[in-house]
Amino acid sequence: MPLLLIISSFLAGLLICNAVPHLAAGLRGEAFPTPFAKPRGVGLSAPLVNVVWGWINLFLGLAIMPRLVLFSAVMPLFNTLWLSFALGFLLSGVYLAWHFGRVRPSAP
Repeated sequence: MPLLLIISSFLAGLLICNAVPHLAAGLRGEAFPTPFAKPRGVGLSAPLVNVVWGWINLFLGLAIMPRLVLFSAVMPLFNTLWLSFALGFLLSGVYLAWHFGRVRPSAP
């Protein structure tokens, strides 16, 4: 399996996982940190900024996900591309939980 497909699956997992908290916060009308806030990634951005940032992450993640992963009619449950995507999603989720757990004042 070409390395580029594995890397693009991993990056798609990172981007799609990052889209979730931004879309969730923005759609609930809550401020949430984005790269556009001051200080970067720590300060809060408006809900609209989060919806747009979340959509961009989701769109790019889906756009770079290999067609083999998304549109294959017959696909084994655990192939290299899916595992790469899942690893990217998991690592991004762990990092985001750690980072925003420290940044957000209401986090336990």
